[in-house]
Amino acid sequence: MKFLILLIIKMYWLSKPKNSRPKCVFKKSCSHYVYEITQQQGFLKGLKAFWFRYKNCRVAIQIFKNPVNNKTNMLLPSRIIIDENEIAERLLIK
Repeated sequence: MKFLILLIIKMYWLSKPKNSRPKCVFKKSCSHYVYEITQQQGFLKGLKAFWFRYKNCRVAIQIFKNPVNNKTNMLLPSRIIIDENEIAERLLIK
């Protein structure tokens, strides 16, 4: 099953040009993240990684400056806060 996910992702990469893919809010694109997790940790972890990214990637994100450490953070729909090193550079507040 692990190889099925990897094959689907590779087919997605081959069939959809990079410049026409949706822009991800994370620094590492969703497909690359899921591919990496699946390859390293197996089918179930890959499925969980996909589900996490699917729920948190596109809507209702909030980017803000943390008043405590003055770093940029992102609040995901699941109420998880991630650091600026995981946020796509195009979204970072300068």
